[in-house]
Amino acid sequence: MLKGVSAVTPGYSGGSTGSPQVAPTYEQVSGGDTGYAEVIEITYDPAVTSYRELLDVFFASHDATQMNRQGNDVGTQYRSAIFYGDEGEKAEAEKYIGELKAHGVQAVTSVESLTHFYPAEDYHKDYFANNRSAPYCQIIIEPKVEKIKTKFADKIK
Repeated sequence: MLKGVSAVTPGYSGGSTGSPQVAPTYEQVSGGDTGYAEVIEITYDPAVTSYRELLDVFFASHDATQMNRQGNDVGTQYRSAIFYGDEGEKAEAEKYIGELKAHGVQAVTSVESLTHFYPAEDYHKDYFANNRSAPYCQIIIEPKVEKIKTKFADKIK
């Protein structure tokens, strides 16, 4: 929904199934034993939306102060993490987290090298749009979406 963002792909990163050629399944990741985190891959045009703006939205859309959890979802697979693709992204993410901490936010977000990204199963794609009536979507996701729409109204398509 952000200007300049052309794709958001749900998936998994940061863990191991024993072989980089073997993609993890949701069941494996949600079990918490693989080290993978549930993540999204964002494809965007940096001439329209900057990496810094993506970080603004990322930190506004979840609680970066919870270690290995997001709300009722608990485990390393729910950790607050940024997987960077190059040293510039790493430096910008670390700078952002440093600024949060300087303002008293006890962010526990890890900054990890992106070694592999595995797209999630198809039923995860457009989950909110396809499941708006589900209680999880109404109680957890919708308030976050509305917060982003309000806080970043000038950046919404």
